[in-house]
Order: sequence, then structure tokens, then C-alpha cells
Amino acid sequence: MPSYRDLQPDTTEGRRILERLLALRRQLDRDIPRRTFEDTLLLATWNIREFDSPAYGPRVEEAYYYIAEIVARFDLVAIQEVRRDLRALYRLCELLGPNWNYIVTDVTEGSRGNDERMAFLYDRRKVQFGGLASQLVLPPIELKGADGKTIYQPVSQLARTPFLGGFISGWTRFILTTVHIIYGKDTSDDPSRLEEIRQIAQFLRGRTLDEQNWARNLILLGDFNIYSPQDNTMRALLDAEFIVPQELQQLPSNAPRTKHYDQIAFRVRPGSLDMTGKAGVFNYYETVFRREDEAIYAPYMGQAYEVTSKGAPRKDKTSYYMIYWRTYQMSDHLPMWVELKIDYSDQFLQDKLSGLQP
Repeated sequence: MPSYRDLQPDTTEGRRILERLLALRRQLDRDIPRRTFEDTLLLATWNIREFDSPAYGPRVEEAYYYIAEIVARFDLVAIQEVRRDLRALYRLCELLGPNWNYIVTDVTEGSRGNDERMAFLYDRRKVQFGGLASQLVLPPIELKGADGKTIYQPVSQLARTPFLGGFISGWTRFILTTVHIIYGKDTSDDPSRLEEIRQIAQFLRGRTLDEQNWARNLILLGDFNIYSPQDNTMRALLDAEFIVPQELQQLPSNAPRTKHYDQIAFRVRPGSLDMTGKAGVFNYYETVFRREDEAIYAPYMGQAYEVTSKGAPRKDKTSYYMIYWRTYQMSDHLPMWVELKIDYSDQFLQDKLSGLQP
């Protein structure tokens, strides 16, 4: 569990954090299965908005406690939008404690990269880093010239470079690939977004067919900016023979619960990494930074809560709090999770008994 030693019950802020942490823990107990020692793996993906950015003021210390409490309920978490400045990630890991480790990419340079990194956080008592780590680069297209020689045509790389890592937990080894797909235009099937999803899904499909790959089990997860399961952006995942659990397909993952931005998709060998049927999206706004808490946080929001950037009195303060300020404290995305079976010892023993194992 995260460290609580610095919380002060004799201050208004300290008491509030303690009370909200207790409420958050009750909600987590209600909505997410308990972690097990060796039977199952709780895997999550979470786009933590500009982690960290001073766009709407600094992230308050309170938010780090809530983020740490949520992350600590899982075994392995893929995080998108980690920024160039890693102090936020360091603070989160400090609260999580010495049992947790992280792997993080370098920044994707250029304006499209938005100063972002990808990260995996994992509890090393349950999960081992398998040694495989890579930022995914799409290969060139091979064409035949008029003289019969091969011509290599470069392809446009993804706006934010995906991160691929190999992990071992229980009886299972698997490759995670986390993405933050380009948003593009505000339309359900923006061509650039659709093409990025298609390219990465088809590329990774080929990897799972390679018997010399580090592992045949592959999980593709992250922020796909998919509006709806009926869109062509989702179809691009399914056309590459990825499976998105039915339990997740109808669960929107943005804060207003209107879009299906985040996804967890599988190409795995049956009997080596199976879903238990438990999966979901965790809406922490039921407990922390609630709508009814706006007045509490008014002093934290500063002058921007009172006036617009043009100096005019702000007419809709609630929208500023709900849509902007609090989503830069927690996120405009909700963590998506799935429970996986990782203990296959009974099956191994049965196969031994049946002569199927050497």
C-alpha cells in the first residue's frame, strides 16, 4: 500500500485527504477484485493527463495520494502522457514504495510528440521485467523498381512512439505494447487516427505469428482515441484479429463517460493467458474531486477560477472546475482494467499425468 506517513490529521487538508482516502479505498474494494498472490494478474491502462504539467496550476499533493492509491490496486499499469519532466512519476513511485518499479521511454520529439513519454509501473513482488524493451518503429515499405531491385520507401512513424515491454508473472510471459494514438480532427474516424491504429495492429499481428518472438502472448493497450465500438477505428483493431473483452467494449473511459478512448486488446495463446471475465473502468470522481467539492478547491484554483485569460469575470466557474482544473489534478481519462489468469499449475500437472508434457 502507498505511504501515508506524511499526512497530518491536525490540518483541514490532512483530515480531508485521510477521509477521502478511506472513501476511495472502500470504492476500490467495491469495484475492483482483490489482488492475489499467484492466481491472477490485475492489469490496467491509464492516461494521466499531462503527468505533470502546470497548465492549470501545479498538481496538488492531495492528487498524488489518490493516484497512488488507485495504481496500488493493480499489479501492472501502463501510463500514457508522462511528460519530459519526470518529477511527477518520481513522486508517485515514492508514495507507492520500494516494491514498485517503473520503465519509461525517452520523450517523443517534435510537436506531434507533445513532450510525452510512455511508462510501465509494476509491483515487482508479482511481476518481473523480462528484459525486452523497445520503442516501436514501423518498417519501410518494400517495393520493386523497374530494374527488379528492391526499393525501401520510408513510412510516416506514429506521432507518439509506442512502447513495447516483455513481462513475466506466474506461469505466463507476455508482451505489452502501450500507445497514445493521434487525435487529429474531432470526428469519430479521423483518417490519421484510423491509419495509426491500422498500422500498429497489423504490425503487431505479424509479430505474434513469429515463433521466434520473445513471447506469443501480446496485449495492446492505451489511449486509442476511439469514440465508439462501432467506429472504423475499433474495426481496425478487430481486423488484425485482436480481441477486446466484451466486458470492456461498452464502457466509456473518458471523464464525462461519453467516449471509448481507452482499450485493452489481446492476441494470446489460449491456456497461457486467459481473462477471468472481470474487467471495468474505475470512476474515481465518485469519491474524490467531486462536483460538490468545487467550493473546497476554489482557493486552490486561484485567479483563473475567477476571471478568464482575457480578464473578464468567469461566468461558468463550475465548467472550469469540472472540465479543466480537476482533470489536470487527476485526469480526463479513467483507468481501464482487466483481471487475467496466470496460474496454470493444475493444467500442467494434468498434462503431465496424461503424457502431454515431457
